[in-house]
Amino acid sequence: MQKITKTEEEWKAELTPEQYEVLRGKGTEARMSSSLVHEKADGMYMCVACGNPLFASSAKFDSGTGWPSFDQAIPGSVEEITDDSHGMHRTEVVCARCKSHLGHIFNDGPTATGNRYCLNGVCLDLQKTDTEVDDQREHNW
Repeated sequence: MQKITKTEEEWKAELTPEQYEVLRGKGTEARMSSSLVHEKADGMYMCVACGNPLFASSAKFDSGTGWPSFDQAIPGSVEEITDDSHGMHRTEVVCARCKSHLGHIFNDGPTATGNRYCLNGVCLDLQKTDTEVDDQREHNW
């Protein structure tokens, strides 16, 4: 995977102010503000900043938190970083391609993985497909 590096000025020019605050400033969107919280369409969730495929729709579940949640990422698509900011010990999730902040991962998920990737919807772009399996095969996801 080719890494993407840009100046902060380039990111500011390409992203909306809200996207920039979350993706580059490690902010958090308001709870329940994303239309992706209740999205149920098949497809692939991509990094809005660089187009990196991050999560298959089959990994999405309703966590009741008010943010899109997933139980597993596409292998190699994200990186996990220790985050001790705000007086908490958490694990930050960033895009492996462009290093943009996506959210955090917690080990309280309801599926067999035990993972809950709690993400900001503003960081994601859902590429809808008719059949997720065909799309994954076509794009090697």
